[in-house]
Amino acid sequence: MILDNILLGLTSVLSGYNLLAVAAGTGLGLFVGAMPGLSATMAIAILLPVTFVFKPETGISMLASIYMGAMYGGSIAAILIRTPGTPAAAATILDGYPMAQRGEAGRALGISLTASFVGGIISSLFLLTVAPVLGGIAVMFGPVELFAVAVLGMTIIGSLSQGSAIKGLLAGSLGLLFSTVGMDSVTGIPRFTLGNINLFSGIPFTVALIGLFSIPQAIRLIEKEESLVERVNLITDRILLPWREIRPLIPTFIRSSLIGVFTGIIPGTGGDTACWFAYNEAKRASDDKESFGKGSPYGIAAPEAANNAVVGGALIPTISLGIPGSSSTAILLGGLMIHGIMPGPTLMTEYAGVTYTLLWAIFLSNFFMFAEGILFTKACIFVTRISNKVLSVAIVVLCVIGSFAINNNFFEVGLMFGFGILGYFMDKLKIPVAPLVVGLILGRMLDVSLHQSLLMSQGSWMIFLENPISAVLLFIALFSLIQSTPIYGRWRASRRKKSGEAR
Repeated sequence: MILDNILLGLTSVLSGYNLLAVAAGTGLGLFVGAMPGLSATMAIAILLPVTFVFKPETGISMLASIYMGAMYGGSIAAILIRTPGTPAAAATILDGYPMAQRGEAGRALGISLTASFVGGIISSLFLLTVAPVLGGIAVMFGPVELFAVAVLGMTIIGSLSQGSAIKGLLAGSLGLLFSTVGMDSVTGIPRFTLGNINLFSGIPFTVALIGLFSIPQAIRLIEKEESLVERVNLITDRILLPWREIRPLIPTFIRSSLIGVFTGIIPGTGGDTACWFAYNEAKRASDDKESFGKGSPYGIAAPEAANNAVVGGALIPTISLGIPGSSSTAILLGGLMIHGIMPGPTLMTEYAGVTYTLLWAIFLSNFFMFAEGILFTKACIFVTRISNKVLSVAIVVLCVIGSFAINNNFFEVGLMFGFGILGYFMDKLKIPVAPLVVGLILGRMLDVSLHQSLLMSQGSWMIFLENPISAVLLFIALFSLIQSTPIYGRWRASRRKKSGEAR
């Protein structure tokens, strides 16, 4: 059965239309990643409305390809102008920019491209093998288990939010509240609509996502002074590196890719976390630690392999369990929902055609990324020179067009700006947006599965503890919450201190 679905997905993705979508999405990802201040998450949010004109498998494959392409594209700005095009490229600056400054910009970009390709291929292989197995197990999940999965997704995202776990959980709870707006799925009664008929069908995911991720970025670009850093104006050396330069880097590629995959599987983490993990491990394993920060090829290879490997890793829980592994995959889940595909453990069985096409699209996007990277990376040097003011205006215009085009409704444009203002102030208050997005995505599943479970048990909450799978998942969720509290952190610190004194 699984093999049949894998072959079905391969046949689907090799159709001319889908191949063209993957190639275009990867190229667009390279462009977006190379533009300082933009991100894959924002690009996917803005382009969600575009997927309405495509079949679900085509549109979602294009969005996933943007994700993969942007991960490499972020290194272009990091290496050339010392500004990460995406947060996941932050560690690449440390050695990429010094290498470019000494006239080896092409070599630095070549190492980044090769590392991104290897990391993407390794994570895609994990995605093609691990996700179907988990998806097969998840077929046994009913309403009780689905409720536990949704709770686990919320608690993990909240507890792993950067900064305060309480703020992360607060954002996730806010997302849950927003997900309840509209007609109740079980009773059919309008909830929290304020009598506005535009809200009877709920808050449109696409509108909320565009506002939360794009408008705050446009405002930040307006506030930010134009960068005065020295820019590399010309790439004179070759990007496609000879085998003798690639061979010593292979162990770093593999180690960093595995770090990226397993970091990506943990919901709430992402490329910006994995790149620092991989960089640290590369430095720790190196015999020449002094070269790091001065243009070491290993300092470029490690973070770039890791951040592209995160893509496949983050999609494993997304595809097999319906738990977003990152903010970008949360938006991909939103894309599935606007095509009428409900994310969750049954995604790989009920919608096998779309899901397995997506898995193969991620795999093929690596080859398009490598080919397009060789051809177009030198041209991307001009992308880094676009003014922040011009960029911010273009973002706002695209947001308005995208929000209006969904239902030809000006109310949704206003709703988009409302979410944009909310996202901006959340950013100012250091409240993470990703948990809010996850709350929006998982809220409906949580609501429906809770109703169904309580109907099955005639109102008894013990059904969640009597079911072994549900009980284990809820225990993991509880442990995740406890582990993230300041009290637990202080207790662990005191234990380590006592252990050190005892020695």
